[in-house]
Amino acid sequence: MKIPVFVSCPTSLNTEQEKSRKIILKELSKVNLEPRALGRSDYPTELPLREVYLLAKHCSGGVILGFEQFRSENGKLKVGTKEEKTIKSTTSFPTPWNQLEAGILYSLNLPLLVFKEKTISGGVFDNGVTDVFVHLIPAGIITKEMKQALTAVFQKWQASVRTHYYR
Repeated sequence: MKIPVFVSCPTSLNTEQEKSRKIILKELSKVNLEPRALGRSDYPTELPLREVYLLAKHCSGGVILGFEQFRSENGKLKVGTKEEKTIKSTTSFPTPWNQLEAGILYSLNLPLLVFKEKTISGGVFDNGVTDVFVHLIPAGIITKEMKQALTAVFQKWQASVRTHYYR
């Protein structure tokens, strides 16, 4: 029997993002964990946020995949405050569901594993916000060393997931 873990990931991904997601799912399978996600393995019958909570309560870990879902070429930050700032560079944003789902998983004291694309930041994707390290999502050609490092991350994390599951 595989241990269920919640995977926070947008439903719509581009080709490269989907390849990266499959790498993560393969690592989950290697350590005998079952990915559960709203809109992929489970479909809501009630309010989606409530369904996230109910699904997460039956999981023993969480994986957050911060893929770019929105891009802005420029904009203003903290409008109307003393800290207002004009941004004249490209800024990428993940789905807001990543933040909501991460908060639910964190409040349930589930072991978290957080990944993000290089351009993603803010909230759970900033180092030091939670007690977990934020990893870059594997993308493109993955060397043998990178694959070994990714496997090591999953090996360490799955030990915490199993501890949660069997207590």
